[in-house]
Amino acid sequence: MKRFENKVVLITGAGSGIGRASALRLAEEGGKVWCTDINEAEINTLVDEIKSAGGEAVAYRFDIGEVGAAERCVDACVAEFGGVDAVVNMAGILRFSNCHELEQNIWDQIIAINLTGTFMLCKAVLPELLKTKGNIVNAASTASLQGLPWGVAYAASKGGVLAMTRSIAVEYAKRGVRANCVCPGDINTNMAQGVTFPADADFDLLSRITSLTGAKGPEVVAGVIAMLASEDGCHITGEHIRVDGGILA
Repeated sequence: MKRFENKVVLITGAGSGIGRASALRLAEEGGKVWCTDINEAEINTLVDEIKSAGGEAVAYRFDIGEVGAAERCVDACVAEFGGVDAVVNMAGILRFSNCHELEQNIWDQIIAINLTGTFMLCKAVLPELLKTKGNIVNAASTASLQGLPWGVAYAASKGGVLAMTRSIAVEYAKRGVRANCVCPGDINTNMAQGVTFPADADFDLLSRITSLTGAKGPEVVAGVIAMLASEDGCHITGEHIRVDGGILA
């Protein structure tokens, strides 16, 4: 299946987790993949893997929280590939803390990367997507749909992404640009595995964020992203799709 043949896809957070799985999936389906991440070594390894499998990809170091970086990233992608057909915004960070102990600098960092960074890339790439009648797939989370204990900043950022994506979808629908969210939950990624909880956390609350079918790898989310970003999703916009093994069923 080559749903992305002759298509250019810009992916943030491509160095690991869902971003990496998405880059591999879309390259496998024929896409030219612009792989971005703050970790240059990880995206170089990813691009080598894609090329070894016969795909086409370029690694581009991108700090989504840096002022002006989004415009430079989009410009570089267009200069290399001639345009952008789809954007997959997967860059993000996760921190857990009791709400009353959360430092403002951590709140600011999470909002800056997860929400503001995602917005700035959407803003920068929309002129190109208007030319190609392309689409955006943003990373929300089950945390945008339910309370997340010890994750108030993360939940706020992902709730903002979901609301922002719906607004983009409505604003640009008649101009041919789609925007959707995936809402993963209980996915085995480096980000999820690397978090720590407050020492006094009530772990009975973890049942709120544990799936009925067991945690899965990031490739299950990449499959949904591929559908949304392809012509198979041509009549889907302003939507969120949970990939959570029944957490919110």
